[in-house]
Amino acid sequence: MKLRIKGNSLRLRLTRGEVERFAADGRIEESMQLASGSLDYALVATGAPTMTARLHGTQLEVALPADAAMRWASSADVSLRGTDGLVSILVEKDFACLVPREGEDDADAFPHPRQDRQ
Repeated sequence: MKLRIKGNSLRLRLTRGEVERFAADGRIEESMQLASGSLDYALVATGAPTMTARLHGTQLEVALPADAAMRWASSADVSLRGTDGLVSILVEKDFACLVPREGEDDADAFPHPRQDRQ
């Protein structure tokens, strides 16, 4: 799961395997190890009616309404978008790059919709 933070926006991108695990477990987590500790982040399906982003200690937790999350995970829908106060949240399926990049592993990425138009 990729995390991008820019100002007051959060973007999470999940590969095919991650979307499958999220659909099965209702939760997926990642951790970035730093010299002074770790930054942990998770995507969870909850009974909440809207998307939320909360910080619990060193973990950033993005919560999605379970019904919307499961519809997204089991469909061709690309993304879910919402806000929590001033924070804009985007959760999306990770597409393979149209132009391969060194160091980028797209083996588990979703096929890019424009792949056949190249």
